[in-house]
Amino acid sequence: MAKSMHDVSDPRNASILINVNGELKPRAEAVVSVFDSGFMLGDGVWEGLRVVHGKLSFLDRHLDRLFEGAKAIAMDVGLSRQELTKRLYETLDANQMKEGVHVRLMVTRGVRSTPYQDPRVVVGGATVVIIPEYKEPDPAVYERGLKLFTVHVRRGDPAVQDQKINSHSKLNCILASIQATHAGADEALMLDPHGFVATCNSTHFFIVRKGEVWTSSGKYCLGGITRQLALEVARDAGIAAIEKDFSLTDVYGADEAFVTGTFAGIVPVREIDGRQLNCRGPMVERLQKLYADRVERDATEQQRP
Repeated sequence: MAKSMHDVSDPRNASILINVNGELKPRAEAVVSVFDSGFMLGDGVWEGLRVVHGKLSFLDRHLDRLFEGAKAIAMDVGLSRQELTKRLYETLDANQMKEGVHVRLMVTRGVRSTPYQDPRVVVGGATVVIIPEYKEPDPAVYERGLKLFTVHVRRGDPAVQDQKINSHSKLNCILASIQATHAGADEALMLDPHGFVATCNSTHFFIVRKGEVWTSSGKYCLGGITRQLALEVARDAGIAAIEKDFSLTDVYGADEAFVTGTFAGIVPVREIDGRQLNCRGPMVERLQKLYADRVERDATEQQRP
């Protein structure tokens, strides 16, 4: 069975401190109520962040997405951007973390008085949890590449559940991941309601065709931070980077393919539905270098509290 990119362990994580509503708790004591909106209903938004040279990479973009998502679901985060930034760095400092760290920031609507959907039964403020872990991708994945499998689970239209909201409700992605895993793949490739390629279950998908970089229109996927950065660095370098509808026929005929995500950056794809691709071809190698340079620039320019 294929192993998840996130399935990595570090013994240092056993003693980390987790921030639960402003209180630092040992891992075993970091808990929320069974009446919490996130646990009970998946009612909340979250962000995954990487730490580079003691800085939270592209923090402004992540906070933009978090607060926009919270506003879209009429949820009060309960903290300003400045307060949340301060709390994030306090958590890192308490753990003396500066490098090789992945942070999961989760905000739910808070504790409910009873198990029920209506937000009017929420009592108190939002629940804010920050989990920092020593977690880095296996370096071998950048050479080996990923195996993808196209699943039957589709990305829904915005009238059902808007995919642009990075919500705790990820059941469709979980079902896609399960199907891909049973097929022996690393990630699920998901189509939109019209049969065009949308995204993967936890990463964004790109193909390379005749010197051009293509990704989906973005109508049915999360507004990925690394996705947008990949488009930006490509365009800045004079590479045609296009957001458009395309089908599996275009995918099967591609020269290269890759996925993007905060955790692992740009990762090549070696196989899709049994079709072999040029794993870590010249375009992927070039984009990986451009992206790495952009990450370093952000760490140099960013000011932390």
